[in-house]
Amino acid sequence: MKVGKEYYRTIWKDENKPGVINIIDQRWLPHKFIIETLKSVDDVTKAIQEMHVRGAPLIGITAAYGLYISSIEGKKKGFNKKYIFDSAEKIKLTRPTAKNLFWALDEMLSSISGLDNIDEIIHTIRIKAKDMADKDVADCKSIGEHGFKIIEKLVKNKSRGIESYATTMNILTHCNAGWLATVDYGTALAPLYIARERGLKIHVWVDETRPRNQGAKLTAWELTENGIPNTVIVDNAGGHLMQKGMVDLVIVGSDRTTASGDVANKIGTYLKALSAYDNNIPFYAALPSSSIDWEIENGEDIPIEERNPDEVRYVNGLYKNEIVNVLIPPESSPALNYAFDITPARLVTGLITERGICKANKDSIAELFPDKIKK
Repeated sequence: MKVGKEYYRTIWKDENKPGVINIIDQRWLPHKFIIETLKSVDDVTKAIQEMHVRGAPLIGITAAYGLYISSIEGKKKGFNKKYIFDSAEKIKLTRPTAKNLFWALDEMLSSISGLDNIDEIIHTIRIKAKDMADKDVADCKSIGEHGFKIIEKLVKNKSRGIESYATTMNILTHCNAGWLATVDYGTALAPLYIARERGLKIHVWVDETRPRNQGAKLTAWELTENGIPNTVIVDNAGGHLMQKGMVDLVIVGSDRTTASGDVANKIGTYLKALSAYDNNIPFYAALPSSSIDWEIENGEDIPIEERNPDEVRYVNGLYKNEIVNVLIPPESSPALNYAFDITPARLVTGLITERGICKANKDSIAELFPDKIKK
């Protein structure tokens, strides 16, 4: 995507410095655009844990590049292949819910399972990380193409004979599942970008998404950068807008989806799904297959990350050109900070994946991904 007039991915290898990765440090957006360099495994774990990078697909690719950095570190420290495997275990501890994290690390380790020469390992792991990043871009673009068909069909139904491209589609999204959550394009926002490119009129209701405000900070910023009209709303306004007929479609991302279609996403997603179901509004989750956990069928078995309660107690924002934290409740008040909730498959209209759209149930998912099902 473009920032100003310049194109950026959210993560890229420094071509002039082996073992150095660049990321967009999302903690400072939308007020400051800062590129951070990751030079060690510790840098990578910190970037994932403290949300310099966010979104399940991007977390996975960052983890993959983390093992590339680990291989360079390992060579400098007197190579022991165990160092890379230990690094993988360290990175796995950062974010327990995002399936892409574990998938990416397992893919990387599998690529070097039969190798012992350090230079060969470094070469292999560098190429593998780049290929995974490129595939993430291709998958997200495919998600956009498939999701666009949903939007196009809804526009035609809404317009009822009026020129379709004059009709504005009002789409609600929760958290950030755009370019900033992936390497490029995004998941839930990818169909919106494709629709915009093809001339459809789009307006997005952007949930602020407490407590980290990914919607208000990240989604609103990238939509604005790419010329898509949007309005930030408080998290609890979505149901009211749906009752008033002001929402045509809800699209969210997913940090982990079960093999039977239960969707784990940012806390508050379940409430949006309930409101959409009650008001007969389509509710889709957009995700690459790397977010599907083929070993889990029941959403209750997905581990839910519990983060620092200070994320709830404090609000971060811009004040007199400085980023500051402001305490909201009484200083002695405790807080609870579950990062995700589970939307049961019965509330999900469908899943938008790189291979197409399927219903949120075991049989439909298996039909789209027969190669993923264990015989």
